[in-house]
Amino acid sequence: MDRVATAPISWGICDMPEWGHQLPVEAVLAEMRAAGFRHTELGQLGYLPTRPGELRAALDRHGLSLLGGFVPLVLHDPEHLSATLDEAAYAAAVIAGGGGRFFVTCVVSDQAVWRRDALNPSQWPVVAETLARVEKVAADFGLTQAIHPHLGSLVESGAETAQILEASDVALVFDTAHLLLGGADVLEAARLYLDRIALVHIKDLDLRCAAEVAGGRLSLMEGAQRGLFPPLGRGGLPIAEVVSLLESTDRCLWYVLEQDAAIEEGDPGAVERLRRDARSNLEFLRDLASAPAGARTPHNSNPERRDSP
Repeated sequence: MDRVATAPISWGICDMPEWGHQLPVEAVLAEMRAAGFRHTELGQLGYLPTRPGELRAALDRHGLSLLGGFVPLVLHDPEHLSATLDEAAYAAAVIAGGGGRFFVTCVVSDQAVWRRDALNPSQWPVVAETLARVEKVAADFGLTQAIHPHLGSLVESGAETAQILEASDVALVFDTAHLLLGGADVLEAARLYLDRIALVHIKDLDLRCAAEVAGGRLSLMEGAQRGLFPPLGRGGLPIAEVVSLLESTDRCLWYVLEQDAAIEEGDPGAVERLRRDARSNLEFLRDLASAPAGARTPHNSNPERRDSP
């Protein structure tokens, strides 16, 4: 449990454009600490203070420390290389200045508008080469870079994840929900990429809602508002099995406990629901942590939802 963090997305603060209502910074940090967290990711760049002293002071006021930050970058366009490296350096300076250790790269078509234009064969080597350049930028600031396959990004599907890991040496952010939304078998992916995983983003999925999102009938934000990400153990992902597998490596991996939320403005019960869900998620992981290794069995209150999208 010393290796568990949260992220502002669990309180509705998202890097994707045109997301839902955003709560004030001090309120979110207070909620994180009240729920029992001691570590957080950065969230949308610019949401928390970006000056190192101000960022650390904001976190210190709530007994929190920074683990890392999610950084959407354009990597496939050589004409954008200089701007991309500048953006990476700025983000790395913020993350390192706040005391973080992970630089989480997401490959996007454009930072303002995420489009799902499939990369052509000539663009994959460019992405791999640019990832290597970003790797050096992150390392210069003492950070570990890891790529985050993400719905709506240019590395979304299981095949795209496999392709970029084959084409580059980049480490992987193992996000249980986004891997399944991209069509991967989560437990099999954990076994396959065990040695490449640098960081875990852990969340559950309502698989019926996931089918709607994966099929394009709901946007990711609409899905989040309709219960796409239930508390751990109440969806259809094999969370207990994944955690047991990852912990069997003795690598001391960090887990970012995310339950993506999209708040509708004027919803008076939103904060209370998010607080309750955050505590439920921590309780689920505490139960796993305290159980003997051989006794870690699937914890799923909706067994009928183990169908796949």
